[in-house]
Amino acid sequence: MSRDSKILSAIAAVGLAVAIGIVVVIGMASRDHPAADIKKGPVAAGRMAADFKLQDLQGNTISLSSLRGKVVFLNVWATWCGPCREEMPAIESLYEEFSNDKNFKVVAVSQDTMGSRAVLPYVKKSGIKFTVLLDPSNQVGEAYDVSGIPETFIIGRDGRIVAHHVGPYDWSSSEMREALEELIKSKEG
Repeated sequence: MSRDSKILSAIAAVGLAVAIGIVVVIGMASRDHPAADIKKGPVAAGRMAADFKLQDLQGNTISLSSLRGKVVFLNVWATWCGPCREEMPAIESLYEEFSNDKNFKVVAVSQDTMGSRAVLPYVKKSGIKFTVLLDPSNQVGEAYDVSGIPETFIIGRDGRIVAHHVGPYDWSSSEMREALEELIKSKEG
């Protein structure tokens, strides 16, 4: 990675960390305000994350609502997507960092139309240990108004979207880890 790329990555990480902090503060301040429950429009920071039920690679059904109370790192991706594959090692590193924290969950939703036939070999070969869900009919993509993959949503303990990022990113950066630690430690996310 060139020096300029590293500088831009660091600036983006700091910006994302600041945005997470601002959304947390605003969300906590407006929690009891009637305008806080906006239900229409595209999914954006501050809005409630749409619930879904999908199967993991072992055939277990997992819903987003079953993860309420945890900070959820939700990544929408596909095995055929080069930028998605590019960021997977950083997501795995982030998962490893927080794998013992019961208040944090990494969930990657695969948009591969071939389902587990395409995803399982890739996951095994890549050594991915975080939860991978199968969404061959693109339910999550539609519910979250995904415009391109990879696309990532950080969801607070209360089910609200705290941050939204389109495109690949180095999720293992120290700035991102610090921002997530702060979010995990906050009572309401």
